[in-house]
Amino acid sequence: MNLLSLKAAFAAAVALSLSACVSLDERKAPSAPTVVTAVSPAAQQAEAERVAAVRASPAWSFQGRVAISKGKNGGNGRIDWQQQAQEYVVELSAPVTRQSWKLTGDSQHQGGRLEGLEGGTREGEDAQQVLLEATGWDIPVNQLPEWVRGLVADAAPAGLIERDGEGRPRRVRQLGWEIQYLDWYPAEAGRPVLPRRIEAVNGDAKVRLVVDSWVLASP
Repeated sequence: MNLLSLKAAFAAAVALSLSACVSLDERKAPSAPTVVTAVSPAAQQAEAERVAAVRASPAWSFQGRVAISKGKNGGNGRIDWQQQAQEYVVELSAPVTRQSWKLTGDSQHQGGRLEGLEGGTREGEDAQQVLLEATGWDIPVNQLPEWVRGLVADAAPAGLIERDGEGRPRRVRQLGWEIQYLDWYPAEAGRPVLPRRIEAVNGDAKVRLVVDSWVLASP
């Protein structure tokens, strides 16, 4: 597979968690003041409790499906994400090409290892840089665990936060992306409310994620 094909296939599988191409200039640019849609005190309290419960889980995982388009190009794939504290193992697959990849890393120390590429495994002290060099995508992998769980990333201020009537994020602008939360799984059996369907747009790039199942470990 040539580099162009690798980028297209990898984008269909890796860009999956609402990550995507964020330029270095965008990451360094100052953000506009945060705007938060007014919600009731009860909704604010409910969301604060949800966020606390989500952040308190020491381990979690999800499986899902993704569709991505950038300009005239597009594709779809599947993702299996396993998280333990700051360490993650992400298995990615593109059913059309029957390609699969595994990304392992540590959000705190930022190192990463990418397996399944033609030419062999790639690894380095910065997982984001490993992905950039291997695929051409500059993906903020250390922020994905927060975005996919309906949390605002700690890495940079959000330019905009709009909330629904339950106090949950409905639309967030951060690191060059506009992320919309379109559907949520209700709280169930001790598990807090978590996103079911998410869309993210950055210029002509669009990512749609459907989470089929969530698993959160007890605190």
